[in-house]
Amino acid sequence: MKLKKGDIVLIIKGKDRTKKGKILKVFTAESKIIVEGINLRKKHAKARRAGQKGQIIEISAPISAANVKLLCPKCALPARIGFKVAVNDEGRKVGKFRICKKCKAEIS
Repeated sequence: MKLKKGDIVLIIKGKDRTKKGKILKVFTAESKIIVEGINLRKKHAKARRAGQKGQIIEISAPISAANVKLLCPKCALPARIGFKVAVNDEGRKVGKFRICKKCKAEIS
């Protein structure tokens, strides 16, 4: 999966389309992510002690990673993500990093 925790993404499908948010958690096996403040669901919490009231809590539910696009930190536009492999003088792999397909900038 090309998305990582902490990335800023734009929602492109669903009820929260055109909203932006930060990725809180990534589920690589299911190809889903949890985005802060997006796809909110209500959870009814029971009172734990006598005399305490129950409450309704809003939590972010996972959404498909295919329904979001990464916002490039350099050009600030939604872009596809690619990979680039860095090699040293001897032809050995030194590292692999993500790049923006629009502006070719490195994404940390």
